Amino acid sequence: MDFDFTQEQVMLRDLTREFMTRESTPRAVRSFMEDERGFSDATWQQLAEMGLQGLTIDAGYGGQGLGMVELALVLDEMGRAAYPAPFFATVVLGAGAIAASGQANQMARYLPDIAAGRTRATLALIENALSWTPSMVDLRAERRGDGYVLSGVKRFVPFAHVADLIVVVARTSSTGADGTTVFVVPGDAAGLSQKPNVEMDRTNRTSTLTFDNVTVGEDAVLGEVDHGWAIIGPVLERAALAAAAEMLGASRRCMEMSVEYAKVRQQFGQPIGMFQAIKHACSEMLLEVENSHGATYYAAWAMDAGSPDASLAASAAKAYVGDASRKVCGSSIQVHGGIGFTWEYDLHLYFKRAKHFEPLYGDADYHRERALQLVLAREAADESQKAAPALTS
Repeated sequence: MDFDFTQEQVMLRDLTREFMTRESTPRAVRSFMEDERGFSDATWQQLAEMGLQGLTIDAGYGGQGLGMVELALVLDEMGRAAYPAPFFATVVLGAGAIAASGQANQMARYLPDIAAGRTRATLALIENALSWTPSMVDLRAERRGDGYVLSGVKRFVPFAHVADLIVVVARTSSTGADGTTVFVVPGDAAGLSQKPNVEMDRTNRTSTLTFDNVTVGEDAVLGEVDHGWAIIGPVLERAALAAAAEMLGASRRCMEMSVEYAKVRQQFGQPIGMFQAIKHACSEMLLEVENSHGATYYAAWAMDAGSPDASLAASAAKAYVGDASRKVCGSSIQVHGGIGFTWEYDLHLYFKRAKHFEPLYGDADYHRERALQLVLAREAADESQKAAPALTS
């Protein structure tokens, strides 16, 4: 079995790293943290020319039609550079939901412009609970005439302030296990207002959106009415793995900075990297980063291959990388000593990047529980299959 990336994947990774090294320097990141929009339109268009917004969009809709491994490689590098832009919101969440709907007319309407960098999108899902199930959705969508009226509040909507399209999950029924419907709402829809949130990670902007009788047509419905989770469930699974890739990149950068610092920082006439405690800390960081790498890219491969354990692998990756990134970034601050937690030093950029994604799309506890449920369900199915021949004989 070959565990190496293909030549094309290595080229994609190297191209993305080169771009991030040039365009997402710590100085640039800090400048966009103070910018009202929080990212560069020029850089966004350069990404589109590289084909990154259309990375996983089918070629028939202007994309490259690549898989989760390639997307993870790109997000890994973006996490490593703390790249500030609505890439995750647009590609993983917005475009991901539209593609998951399987509706050819909706995909033809939106995906080509997303792939070309002309349209930015996001997903409005979170409200007051982080259950990551249909029960978390309270925002109402009432049928009125030949359309729907949306009323309620969505919280922590990523890069909503620059989104042209907002994919909104609303409740259309109070009965059944689902009862949600997905809508595509223009970012400037009448009755839609937003308030920016104060975030720990200022490279990832979020807003609270208020829907005050926002009216949309029937053509705004994505997928089937009352069955929105058939779209959102797969999107959240991919988003969890994509978040793991971002955290992996941030952890990798913290480890690299620690090793570099340990080589040059002198204490008692020698580099601090000569001290056993520092050696142990750096070796533990390497262990966690390598394990995170393996978990993330195995899960990405499993998704692309349609492996039966793809969902289990995705939850295992999100759970492990969430814990590991906290350990690695925290240890990195300790290796750096007093300078490690100062605003002027760049380390906090990557620590906050990892911390931002840790609870999103399911934290470690949620995904450990989900992994257990998946294993138990598989064992129950196996036992049922074993019992079936005995019942028929």
